[in-house]
Amino acid sequence: MSASSVRAVSPVVILAPIDCANTAAATSGWIDVRTYEGDIAIIQSTGVVTAGTIVGKIQEATDGSGTGAADITGAVFTSVGTSTDNDVQKLVIRNTAGYIRYVGTIATGPALVGVSMLARLESV
Repeated sequence: MSASSVRAVSPVVILAPIDCANTAAATSGWIDVRTYEGDIAIIQSTGVVTAGTIVGKIQEATDGSGTGAADITGAVFTSVGTSTDNDVQKLVIRNTAGYIRYVGTIATGPALVGVSMLARLESV
């Protein structure tokens, strides 16, 4: 990636870093990605996982209310547990239904997690 392409991407917080006791706490709101073009990099950063695991995934929908919500094929992070915590992972997605969200499935939490995206705004 050239320096100019790195400068062209915008960072967006999907889930601000938070200590999540359960899946509901590790689920973001819907993010409108219709104004971005090309690939979207999703970054999951996990801190301490006290017990159990967290498995993050990205879902898509056609609006901000979650209409037609479905998992994006292949958009699943590797499970993070107590022996693999303090981890950063990246997924790349493209051609979504228009809105995305992060769902971190927590088995026996809590887990510290934050999720962001890097994407390029459409040029007009």
